[in-house]
Amino acid sequence: MKKVFVDGQEGTTGLQIREKLLARKDAQLLEIEPELRKDPARRAELLNSADVVFLCLPDDAAKESASLATNPSTIVIDTSTAHRTDDAWAYGLPELSPEHREKIKNSKRIANPGCHSTGFLLAIYPLIAKGIMKADENLVCYSLTGYSGGGKKMIADYKENLSKVKFESESVLASKPYALGLCHKHLPEMQKIANLAKPPLFNPVLGPYSQGMAVTVGLFPSMLSGMSFDDLRKFLSDYYKDSEFASVAAASENPAILDPTICNGTNNAKIFVFGNQEHGQITVVLDNLGKGASGAAMQNMDLAVL
Repeated sequence: MKKVFVDGQEGTTGLQIREKLLARKDAQLLEIEPELRKDPARRAELLNSADVVFLCLPDDAAKESASLATNPSTIVIDTSTAHRTDDAWAYGLPELSPEHREKIKNSKRIANPGCHSTGFLLAIYPLIAKGIMKADENLVCYSLTGYSGGGKKMIADYKENLSKVKFESESVLASKPYALGLCHKHLPEMQKIANLAKPPLFNPVLGPYSQGMAVTVGLFPSMLSGMSFDDLRKFLSDYYKDSEFASVAAASENPAILDPTICNGTNNAKIFVFGNQEHGQITVVLDNLGKGASGAAMQNMDLAVL
């Protein structure tokens, strides 16, 4: 049985990881006393006595905890953005390539991907890696997500406002673009991990529902080295054919209206390709709290430990 410590279990991701760990028979959960939650000495003791540590903290606090974890046998999985572009850390999205998977399996430091980044990279990484798309393309990504990814305060605000909705005042039901300074914190990993020459134009949008997301990248035939969108669907289907958690929908499965919640409660990512002769898109649906956070963290733990 592996000893596991969640540093920051009070947040959304930490709570979900804790819940998943408590349901397992192969993990012993180490928990810090509430009054010592910010005590570096006590945290260091738990960090170094655990086989696996999950960091569910803001970036600066995650960096501090990582520095306190000095036991060379301890596997640290960071769910913050602090280490996602650090070459010393494995990037925790094993579906991207056999090389990514092996690095996760053999690393003691794993950076869990961002939820938006997960969808974007599942769509774009194979195209760049296999030379179908040029690294200097101008890409636009639109990502619709449930409000649960915004943390405790946003969840509480939405729940309160949704409970007060009246017919004459429905602004809370409207989808809301955000990060309009165009410098979202996921952009550095989206660019670096996809090996892009420049970051995409990224438009995240909050939907009036709790969880589930649909990440869309627009495409034109000129970007795809002569490949049709049907060819693209087949290419991606072949690329992910051995993946346990990522799959590509057949053309016959493409819905007229796409539900961003269809993967909720799972660690799955469903990839859709839409297109015609003029333009197309790849849309990746996942649970922002599952494959986009706690589900991916548990998957990475299983890869690194087993």
